[in-house]
Amino acid sequence: MYSLSQETEADRLEVEALYDLSFAPGREALSSYRLREGVASVSGLNCVARDTDGVLAGAIRYWPIRIGEQLAAALLLGPIAVHPTRQGEGLGVILMTETLSSASALGWERVVLIGDAPYYGRFGFEKAPDLLFPPPTNPDRVLRKELKENAFSGVYGTIYPETVYSSASKA
Repeated sequence: MYSLSQETEADRLEVEALYDLSFAPGREALSSYRLREGVASVSGLNCVARDTDGVLAGAIRYWPIRIGEQLAAALLLGPIAVHPTRQGEGLGVILMTETLSSASALGWERVVLIGDAPYYGRFGFEKAPDLLFPPPTNPDRVLRKELKENAFSGVYGTIYPETVYSSASKA
């Protein structure tokens, strides 16, 4: 049994340790981290899962991004991690479904992630050949999901960090 709650500053170091454990060394060198630099994550969607003893078992984060020349708003999902001793218990599914539902309820229309299409396909993600993620990224791993019907209609092109929009709106 797990309880889900919004990630707080008190969770940060523990969540970072889980991400370090779950991903290869140098994870912060990945191109997805360039989209996160200098941008606050979407606090209302960042979630932690704890067992009945309060031990961190999983975490998920979301980041605001912009897509294409029109700078369409979207979410970048990730990272998501489940502690290795808790994998296979369905916790990743719970984290995904709960937070995607919350994102939709908050009015977000589209989500992008870098991941394995067969795994994330069960959550409605599909390959996004018309989205250009910062290199080096395997284009076959760029996936998208509409939270609102036709949300990606006319939305294509380069993915930018939210700071691009913020800078453009100040000009």
